[in-house]
Amino acid sequence: MTTTPTHPREATVVEAAPKQLLIGGKWRDATGARTFDVEDPATGTTLCQVADASPDDALAALAAAHDAQADWASHPPRERGEILRRAYEIIISRREDLALLMTLEMGKPLAEARGEITYAAEFFRWFAEEAVRIGGDYAVPPNGAGRFLITRQPVGPALLITPWNFPMAMGTRKIGPAIAAGCTSVIKPAHQTPLSMLALADILREAGLPDGVLNVVTAADAGGVMEPMIRDPRARKLSFTGSTAVGRKLIEQSAQQVLKVSLELGGNAPFLVFDDADLDAAVEGAMQAKMRNIGEACTAANRFYVHADIAPAFSDKLAERMSALTIGRGVADDVQVGPLIDAKQLGKVTDLVSDAIAQGAQVVTGGQAHGGDGYFYTPTVLTDVPEGARMASEEIFGPVAPITTFTDEREAIDKANNTEYGLVSYLFTQNLQRGLRVSEALDTGMVGLNQGIVSNPAAPFGGVKASGLGREGGKLGIDEFLEPKYISIGGL
Repeated sequence: MTTTPTHPREATVVEAAPKQLLIGGKWRDATGARTFDVEDPATGTTLCQVADASPDDALAALAAAHDAQADWASHPPRERGEILRRAYEIIISRREDLALLMTLEMGKPLAEARGEITYAAEFFRWFAEEAVRIGGDYAVPPNGAGRFLITRQPVGPALLITPWNFPMAMGTRKIGPAIAAGCTSVIKPAHQTPLSMLALADILREAGLPDGVLNVVTAADAGGVMEPMIRDPRARKLSFTGSTAVGRKLIEQSAQQVLKVSLELGGNAPFLVFDDADLDAAVEGAMQAKMRNIGEACTAANRFYVHADIAPAFSDKLAERMSALTIGRGVADDVQVGPLIDAKQLGKVTDLVSDAIAQGAQVVTGGQAHGGDGYFYTPTVLTDVPEGARMASEEIFGPVAPITTFTDEREAIDKANNTEYGLVSYLFTQNLQRGLRVSEALDTGMVGLNQGIVSNPAAPFGGVKASGLGREGGKLGIDEFLEPKYISIGGL
């Protein structure tokens, strides 16, 4: 079913967003004028159509980035930063419209969409300041002969691939450091949520970004348009956020040209609650870690391990909070839980819950799809979830909190680390020594100690093991787009 939003403001923001490819500073149709539908997950109807790029379109975008690279690399760092700063200010000034556009294409409630727009803008503000802080080194070698000069230079044209769950923030987290470092790029947003990225690209053009520095290709066939670029020698960097399965495939493809690769992949975050935890604070942290973005986040708490002595009280309090959430289309200000992204994701969450129940898990609240139009699932709390349940090892990516118990610290750590993933973990305890001891023992790139949200533009975001390579954000984020160059100086 294809419809246009009937509410005037919804129709206006959808119509205002670009629908074409951005290549070399020009908006243009895809080859053959091909398009694909963008769906409203709250209704199952189509919002609009956007350009469906071909491999030739993708290579044209890479050519534009390659042609612009030398000039952009020599662009004054201060001006690179000023462009990001101007874009930050434009984003903040248009937060309401950008948030509504995001809610329409992705489903998250308006309050969360507003939060993401602010969060996304902060990456531009952060990297605007980092653009002028790209340093180097000058040293005397151990034998005193000559000198060492170490500079850091832009790696070159970058290929950026972003997911659907944070359609603007995942873009600014990659585009910001690329621009600050002096790299041109081609970005491909997820086909479910291209409108936010297209709107962002238009803002950067308005902020003064030169033609060809950022190119946008939207496509229904991600692999078909990305692989030719990844295998092209003009590309020098690949940054991807998405599933571990796709990340592994991209590593293989990038090996041919030996690309500099950074990957933020899947997660299976443990949430540990010790018997000395502040129970109310732990429940609040659980709501943040589980229900941010409807649970559709790689940082979402996926496995709850609660000390046996407090597990019943924790489960009851969490279920009370979860069952009180308002479900609906995110454009209404009172809605707290929007739809899942599509029918496939709704089916996956339904199957995971059914599997756990079949293996003995108990439903405290929820446990079924919400029904009606769109892809809604009822916020769910399960207890007695067995280790053999699929959700113990697979990302749920939905509003489901599976709870199991532990009796001592070593058991909690072992259960938390029993996964191939290592993105983030959470723990709640009022014992400082235990908090630091457990934080150091957890095999994850990030830890939330007595807090349920860890993401911050000023901090390095990333994981270990099958959760990825490299870091985004913070002082380390720009390093992913720079290469050190050593110059040996003789005659001294």
